[in-house]
Amino acid sequence: MTAAIQGGFRIVEFTLSIPDALALIEQFAGQREVIVGAGTVLTAQDAAEAVRAGAKFLVSPVIDEAVIEQAAAQGVAMMPGCSTPTEMLRAHRAGAPLQKLFPERAIGPRWIQQTLGPLPFLRIVPTSGVTLDNAADYLRAGAFAVGFVNSLFDRQDIAEENWSAIEQRAARMLRSIRSVPGVSVSAVRA
Repeated sequence: MTAAIQGGFRIVEFTLSIPDALALIEQFAGQREVIVGAGTVLTAQDAAEAVRAGAKFLVSPVIDEAVIEQAAAQGVAMMPGCSTPTEMLRAHRAGAPLQKLFPERAIGPRWIQQTLGPLPFLRIVPTSGVTLDNAADYLRAGAFAVGFVNSLFDRQDIAEENWSAIEQRAARMLRSIRSVPGVSVSAVRA
């Protein structure tokens, strides 16, 4: 994550499924100009613990109204995972200001554009499947934001502790989307 931040990312997410996630959230939340969130938030208790550790936003692979309510009570944004327009509308109506497109949709940016046609108030955020090559297309199609996951954190680079490769890739990813109108910050997840 440090390499991603050195590459220019300022919004980062640690999934609660990794070892010591709450400690990492607390550690990185203390960094100036970095906004830290928690992912794989599955219960209201997960939400409360993540916020206590310093998370400023929460992400889940599913819609759970109790987690959305807990996030609102804690004063942080919640982004539940949604696969269909119906699920996105349900999450929006439950109070989730952002809707994570999850799992990866093979249909890509055009799906976002078609979904926003009748539902322009949604704030869709694709993560899985977003790459250097397609991130700008997602944003041009109307995605509120994008998240880089596997395309940034190459498993071989991590195994070899090739942090400079991750830092360089992060910088390239940010450059690729800066030309899209309205883009100012980006997020990454570990």
